[in-house]
Amino acid sequence: METPTQNEIIFYQDSNVTVTQARFITNSKTYAMRNISSVHIFEIVKSRTLPVLMIVIGILLLFSNDLRIAGIFIVVVAALILFLTKNEFSVRISTNSGEANSIISKDRLYIESIVKALNEAIIHRG
Repeated sequence: METPTQNEIIFYQDSNVTVTQARFITNSKTYAMRNISSVHIFEIVKSRTLPVLMIVIGILLLFSNDLRIAGIFIVVVAALILFLTKNEFSVRISTNSGEANSIISKDRLYIESIVKALNEAIIHRG
């Protein structure tokens, strides 16, 4: 990851991200702040169709004497998958070439802190 120059004001920095008044640096890409027109949090909703379908099939199997154990197993596994499936959040930036998700995490507070720093850098830039 690039390091900011001495003249740059750092609005946010951790091991993966640096936000200065001139640049937004991630592990894989560097964006010039002058090219970023807006930034916001974007929620990536994970599909829960498969585990819900598995629960329905598992419940139907509970009515069969021969497949009751399989039904219980399917319901438990599906419920576990449903419980562990979490939406992700991203830093969505708009540039002259379109929108992009630059950082993705399940931790909304982490993404919020980066978005806040980017907004401060955009305001500072004027």
